[in-house]
Amino acid sequence: MSGALALAAVTAVLKDLLNNGAIANDLASLAGNPVKVTSRPPDQLKTGTAEETGLNLFLYHTTHNTTLRNQALPAIDPRGERVANPPLGLHLHYLLTAYGTDEYQAEILMGYAMQLLHDTPVLTRKAIRDSLSAIPSLQVSGSILPVAFQSLAASDLADQIEPVKITPDPLSVEDLSKLWSAFQANHFRLTAGYMASVVVLQSRKSTRASLPVIASHLRVMPLQRPHITEVVSAAPPPADPRITGTSTIVVNGTGLRGDITRVQLGDATVTIAAPTDTRIVIDLTTVADLRAGVKGTQVVHQLLLGEPPPGVPHRGVESNVVPFVLHPTVTVPATHPVAGGPLTVTFAPPVGKTQRVTLYLYEHSAPDTRAARAYSFPAPRENGITGAATATASIAFAVAGVAAGTYLAYASVDGAESPLTQVNGQFDSPRVVVTP
Repeated sequence: MSGALALAAVTAVLKDLLNNGAIANDLASLAGNPVKVTSRPPDQLKTGTAEETGLNLFLYHTTHNTTLRNQALPAIDPRGERVANPPLGLHLHYLLTAYGTDEYQAEILMGYAMQLLHDTPVLTRKAIRDSLSAIPSLQVSGSILPVAFQSLAASDLADQIEPVKITPDPLSVEDLSKLWSAFQANHFRLTAGYMASVVVLQSRKSTRASLPVIASHLRVMPLQRPHITEVVSAAPPPADPRITGTSTIVVNGTGLRGDITRVQLGDATVTIAAPTDTRIVIDLTTVADLRAGVKGTQVVHQLLLGEPPPGVPHRGVESNVVPFVLHPTVTVPATHPVAGGPLTVTFAPPVGKTQRVTLYLYEHSAPDTRAARAYSFPAPRENGITGAATATASIAFAVAGVAAGTYLAYASVDGAESPLTQVNGQFDSPRVVVTP
């Protein structure tokens, strides 16, 4: 980074560059007079009959570099203490003016100067050091500044990361008219605009230092969120695709594998031992606290961070939620008296206290002369669960008013119906015989 003397240093280097070019090209012989290179305001130069032949490079304006302006912010912490010295990036705008009393002198000087700046688009580190070392120290030093700044060195310009580039800065006739009017100079002269950028200034004020980091806990990883495309039964066709408590399911998707991969199935959570990026297989018989009904499936990643290796689990990212229906399976007694009474049905998985359960009886092999008989019976209050228990594997339904016959028995738990097995394309079981 450069210091506060960088603006003067850039002007000095450009002036030295033009002066060396005038000597190397013997502009004094071409112009017919000694050529003088200056860097003064136009209103301080002599014009008219006493005008000197030469070039003048005047820094008339500076603008901020928008890319660097907000770097290293904030500079002050909440306690008001300085924690950083943000860099100040500047563009320097120059007017290059040619002077001469004789015909064609100004044009000759301006042509050589513009060609030289065109051939030198970048001020190299060596060129800066060579130019500043050849300039008397009082010209570009802090000696004219307050005591606190007299130690500044213009040579820091050669050490900044971004090299200084020289580019044309086009000016319209209107721009030139406004500038020369503002200078209040006596006479307008041939002028070209140039910009030097970027010059980076940075303060050397003391800042509040932080203690060194003993161990880095920064972890860089690609921003990848798991995505579920479907949840299906692992049983191949022609097996029943419906998912029950004894099924094995497959979660398909992308980016499914994490440091620690868990799958949320409703209120149940399963930690997956060997997932892949596109497939997770879960045996539902190993999942505790699973209930029938519509289950939301979500893949949850945890990150291993910190010490000791491999780290402590931290919250990571979560996938979208994809539902599937977990159908209950039921077991019913072979017979039930027509006089009624409780009909005990066994459920897998167990039924929760707050789930909505209904038992259905549908006449099996009804004659064609009439419609098949069908009945429904709701479960008792809280599914008959008492005390501290929250789930039950069996429910006693109050069944009455059922005509004698053979019935298919199935149940609905939170809208998920238990499957019926088929024989020769017709529903066959489970069945209960209502005896006279």
